Amino acid sequence: MKSFTPVAIAVALAASLTACSGSDDSADQSTPSGPVTVKVARDPGLDKGAIAAFDERVAQFEKANQNIDIVPQEYNWTATTFTAQLAGGTLPDVFTVPFTDGRGLIERKQIADISGQVASLPYAGKFSPNVAKAGQAADGKMWAVPIAAYGQALHYNRTLFKQAGLDADAPPTSWDEVRTAAKQIAEKTGKAGYAQLTTDNTGGWILTTLDYALGGRAEKIDGSTATAELDTPQMTEALQLLKTMRWDDNSMGSNFLYDWGGINQAFAAGQIGMYVSGGGNYGSLFTQNALKPADYGVTVVPLADNPEAGVLGGGTLATVSAKSNESVQAAAVKWIDFYYMQKLTDQASAVLDAKTTAASKQPVGAPQLPVFDKATYDESLKWVAEYVNVPLAQMKPYTDKMFDQPLVTEPTRSTQEVYKILDPVVQSVLTKKDADIADLLKKADAEAQTLLDRN
Repeated sequence: MKSFTPVAIAVALAASLTACSGSDDSADQSTPSGPVTVKVARDPGLDKGAIAAFDERVAQFEKANQNIDIVPQEYNWTATTFTAQLAGGTLPDVFTVPFTDGRGLIERKQIADISGQVASLPYAGKFSPNVAKAGQAADGKMWAVPIAAYGQALHYNRTLFKQAGLDADAPPTSWDEVRTAAKQIAEKTGKAGYAQLTTDNTGGWILTTLDYALGGRAEKIDGSTATAELDTPQMTEALQLLKTMRWDDNSMGSNFLYDWGGINQAFAAGQIGMYVSGGGNYGSLFTQNALKPADYGVTVVPLADNPEAGVLGGGTLATVSAKSNESVQAAAVKWIDFYYMQKLTDQASAVLDAKTTAASKQPVGAPQLPVFDKATYDESLKWVAEYVNVPLAQMKPYTDKMFDQPLVTEPTRSTQEVYKILDPVVQSVLTKKDADIADLLKKADAEAQTLLDRN
């Protein structure tokens, strides 16, 4: 998402999935002949430890691949800047995008077709089918590599919970409990009990998350026909909840124009009691926003008692610029394999990555939904157990249940554009006491349908 829109949500995820090791397998794959320079994405705003860990990974890769020179370039996918960067050719050779962007970039040939190189990777056939399709063309060939998957979560500040007289080990399990806790936090601490993303497509992203949690869906697909489903009882209920918390309970603070980076910063600074974002967001909060580990808690998104209720999920794809030549593309796939993938599939690589990351005092062991399968994920955690340095006990409300919740993919048609349509809807509800939810959703639904019919 934006600044972390489902990417975001996503790009931040890529930050926490930082890297793997220079194994012999990596060095043996179609090595480019002659020196090759590859510009690779590195998240902006990292602290010194995170930069040191990244640089160490670069050094390890270059030692194993002495004809490849890796040049880091600060990059973070955001809805407002990505299109211009893509058109202007200013993206690095290796960059990340949310799952929702994959198919469109492939169809328009705006990223390189690296399917041949990807098919030769030893784990190419082991991706979870739902994850794999995000990076596949219509013929099933993988042009973009899934490097991280996520399900949404409810992040909460344990310190504010305790100050408000709440049990930090028993976070809310329903939206009524979220509302009650938010009001108590606001009254007892003066901080925002609950905050909502609203800008750069994140407003639509999180509103859709609430809609899914209540049993709704943002679209209906019938063959090649997409029907907008924004004007629904579930979407109305989600907005009414926000309106009640904002205007009746006064529990949402005073900032109603949060983007992904802004809400992370405010949460890490202890200004927010709860907010919804990707479950793997701990890495970003720690490395980019100086989160105090003792403050952090995370739990699953509360689901309504509705058989259709589910958790919105997505992820991040590693892609290669269509402007890169063949030698750079080959080297770029080697980097993707090394930096993002080997720690998920190879024990020696996983241990080296964890050791390097932990030595730089960066997070190891934060929860992620698996790109492959749960068994592979569980095994990878055992490989690096001695290097885990995150507060796992404080994450149990999430990790104990994250595989039990129904995971529902994001809307598949014009996803970011529809999210953008919903941004001002959420903003209006939070900034105008007399906002007419029914009228807002009726107009948004019509606008979304026009967009879907056109595309």
